[in-house]
Amino acid sequence: MPQLWQETPLVLSNPLSTKDASVYLKLETVHPGMSFKSRGISLFVQRAKEIHGPSVHVVIASGGNAGLAAACAARTLEVRCTVYIPDGAARSTVDLLKRENAEVVVGGNHYAEALRAAEQVVAAQENAVMVPAYDDPIVWEGHSSIILEASRQIKPDAIFCSVGGAGLLGGIITGCEQVGWDSVPIVALGTIGSNCFYYSMALNRQGDTVVLPEGVTAVHDEVHDVKLAHFSAFSSKASGSLGASQPAAGVVKKALDRAGRVICVSIPDELSMQAASLFADDHKLLVELACSTTLVAAYKKELFDHLVPPTGTKRSALFIVCGGFKVSLDDIVQFRALFDACDDSLEVYCDGEVVKIRK
Repeated sequence: MPQLWQETPLVLSNPLSTKDASVYLKLETVHPGMSFKSRGISLFVQRAKEIHGPSVHVVIASGGNAGLAAACAARTLEVRCTVYIPDGAARSTVDLLKRENAEVVVGGNHYAEALRAAEQVVAAQENAVMVPAYDDPIVWEGHSSIILEASRQIKPDAIFCSVGGAGLLGGIITGCEQVGWDSVPIVALGTIGSNCFYYSMALNRQGDTVVLPEGVTAVHDEVHDVKLAHFSAFSSKASGSLGASQPAAGVVKKALDRAGRVICVSIPDELSMQAASLFADDHKLLVELACSTTLVAAYKKELFDHLVPPTGTKRSALFIVCGGFKVSLDDIVQFRALFDACDDSLEVYCDGEVVKIRK
C-alpha cells in the first residue's frame, strides 16, 4: 500500500513551555500536502479507488489545502484528479496543483460557483467522485490518526486546534473516542470574521439569545437536529482556509454531545499574525494564519490560563500545528507590520465571554 501520509513528529516546545505548563506540538506541516488534510482526504481518495477501481476520477472544489491534499493522494494512487478553483487564485497555487499532476479548472467569481461546476462534472461522469473538503465521516476517520499517534506518547490536559468547517475537530473528537480521551477538553479556535463554528455552537447552547454578526443567518440541519451559523461573506484574512460558509453539522452534534467540553474561541487576525511571526522565529517553521490561530493560546499566558486554569500541578497541552501551504516569508513580514499597527489591547471571545489580551 503506498504511503499517503506519515506519522508526524510530536515535540515538546521549550520556547512555549513554562514552569507550570508543558506545551506539545503535533507538527502536521510535514505531510506531502503540507497540512493535516493529507490524512482524511487521502483516506477518502483511497476508499474511492477501492470502490470504483483505478479508473475513478476524483473531483474537488478547493484552491487551498484540501485541493492540494487530494492532488497529492491521487498522484500517489495513480488516479485522475481535477481541482476546481474560483477566479483570482494565485498563479503559484495553480502551478503547485499542476506539479502534482492535477487538472486545474479556474472559473467562477467565488467558491460556490467553482463547487457547482465540480458537482456538474460529478453528476455527468459515471466514474467521478466528489471529494469533500471537511464534511464526511471518512475524512474525520483519517484525521483521527493524529490522536492515535499522540496517545502513544502523552495524555494532555487539553487539546488545542483550529476550526473552520470543523473537519479537523471531527477527527480529533473521533480519535478521542477511540483512545479513551472523551473527558479531555478540546479548545477549538477560529478567527473573528470566519468563525461559523463558534456561532453554531452558541446557537445550540444559548438559543435565541445569540446575536449573530451582520450577514450571518441561522439555519437548521434536520439530519442532526442542530442549528448552524451560515456566513455569506468573510472579513478575516484567514478565511482562505477557515472560511467555511457553515460547519459540518455532524461535527457540531458530536461536539455538543461529548463528555469533555469543546471550548469555542474566536481570535482577532492581529493576534494570529503575531503568533505566526513568533512561531517562525522560535521554531523556524512557516504556518498559515489558520494554523497560527491555534498557537495564540500558547503565546498569550493570560488566555492559556483562562482556558486551562492552573491547578497547582504542571499542566500539559497538545497543540495541533495543522500547517498549510499558503504562507511565505513576505507574508510574515506583512503580518509583523499589521500587528505593530494594531491596538495595545485586543478582545478574544471565549464561549460568549470577552477576554482582554495585551498586545
